[in-house]
Amino acid sequence: MSAITLYIPGDTTAASLGADRVAQRLASECRDRGLEVAIVRNGSRGAFWLEPLLEIDAGGKRIAYGPVQLEDIPQLLDDGMLAGSTRPPQCLGPVEDIPFLKQQQRLTFARQGLVDPLSVASYRAHGGLAGLGHALGMTPQAIVDEITESGLRGRGGAAFPTGIKWQTVLNTDAAQKYIVCNADEGDSGTYSDRMLMEGDPMSLLEGMIIAGLAVGATRGYIYLREEYPRAGRMLQQAMNALREAGYLGERIGGSGHRFELELRIGAGAYICGEETALLESLEGRRGMVRVKPPLPAIQGLFGQPTVVNNVISLATVPVILERGGAFYRDFGMGRSRGTLPFQLAGNIARGGLVELAFGATLRELLYDFGGGSRSGRPLRAVQVGGPLGAYLPEAQWDTPLDYEAFAAMGAMLGHGGIVAFDDSVDLREQARFAMEFCAEESCGKCTPCRIGSIRGVEVIDQLAADPEGNLALLEELCETMTDGSLCAMGGMTPYPVLSAVRHFPEDFTAERESDDSRESV
Repeated sequence: MSAITLYIPGDTTAASLGADRVAQRLASECRDRGLEVAIVRNGSRGAFWLEPLLEIDAGGKRIAYGPVQLEDIPQLLDDGMLAGSTRPPQCLGPVEDIPFLKQQQRLTFARQGLVDPLSVASYRAHGGLAGLGHALGMTPQAIVDEITESGLRGRGGAAFPTGIKWQTVLNTDAAQKYIVCNADEGDSGTYSDRMLMEGDPMSLLEGMIIAGLAVGATRGYIYLREEYPRAGRMLQQAMNALREAGYLGERIGGSGHRFELELRIGAGAYICGEETALLESLEGRRGMVRVKPPLPAIQGLFGQPTVVNNVISLATVPVILERGGAFYRDFGMGRSRGTLPFQLAGNIARGGLVELAFGATLRELLYDFGGGSRSGRPLRAVQVGGPLGAYLPEAQWDTPLDYEAFAAMGAMLGHGGIVAFDDSVDLREQARFAMEFCAEESCGKCTPCRIGSIRGVEVIDQLAADPEGNLALLEELCETMTDGSLCAMGGMTPYPVLSAVRHFPEDFTAERESDDSRESV
């Protein structure tokens, strides 16, 4: 009798909720009962309120149980969990029928939770390396054309068209070109990069190899934030597995192409999420923003043409090459094509990752997927796009999730992070935090960011004494930071501040009484 396969997520979020302990206890209990099982540590499905989520392969169909606690395991085994029994109260039925997952449109995250993250055979069995196989039979220009046709834009914040960036690097003559993955995911409420690197790392690596074929680069670097040790281990092991299988190094997939990858760990600086500061750090210097031009696509890492894309952008490349640019372009709206993995965090009942085509609304995400606030109080504000994103009131929650629609109202989608706040939030304190964060994380190269953020904290602290005069001063300061800062760190810090002032003026103009029910984050 062959071993029964069980899947227990091994990513950081699931581990923080007890998945490692559940896996150890389950293996021990099965061993004591003489039950032969094979436990695969897959990636989290992204439904975090159900973690630890345990899946049983019952005749080729995954049956889910969750959340599973240590004390539940003996009874689950007694109730026939290994046979896919529906008797246990933790049984959720087939994984694909869980409403939170069934209503999504997963393209980039299509393999998340399905594959063994470190098995090339498992990756191939679920469609992995098909995109690379197609790319190996195409010219570099044809690969770039597919990416351009797909409408893929950078998923890291600026939303710059990926095809244009790749075309620039392809057209620039150089003896050496590079592919750099920006895995320095540091925005509040974001975790899609980490989830993918821990649950389906080979999709990122495949995307980087295809990018190398497209622009003529033979070497790539992954710049990973130091706070992601588990992702680092998974990436390194996945690279070793692909190299052993012949997909990294010389003669990729038996072809005449070569590509090598190296993992580099950052040192905890938020500013290194900005592409030029990242390149400075990769070259061994302090992470300081470079003046542009020259653009990294022309003069990037070590002065050579360089593609710099974030994790989700590169991990989306394989599905585009596998199914065609037109297939991907048919998702979304306007100039926002394809899908984006939105990440629900903050005061939300059902936090997790939701991949949808552009065009859905915040209200759908917050209530249809997120289930409203965790506290049970009314939601009051939502910050989208990380610590530099605007605070949006309920009146704007029906705006389509679209790059241009958000830009038109002074907001941004950024990396897709969504942080919810209930009616106990103090938006003046949130605005102060934005300025304080900028002061802490600024590289210090330009005056508007370095000094402006410090003055911003001071002015917000003085609002109680002179609300009207100091609000005018705060708005003038924000204008200076927006127009004069060297990069988005200082240039976008005013987004959360001005949006809080504009949409929640009562938090700034009235002297607030002490109220223990209000809280700042």
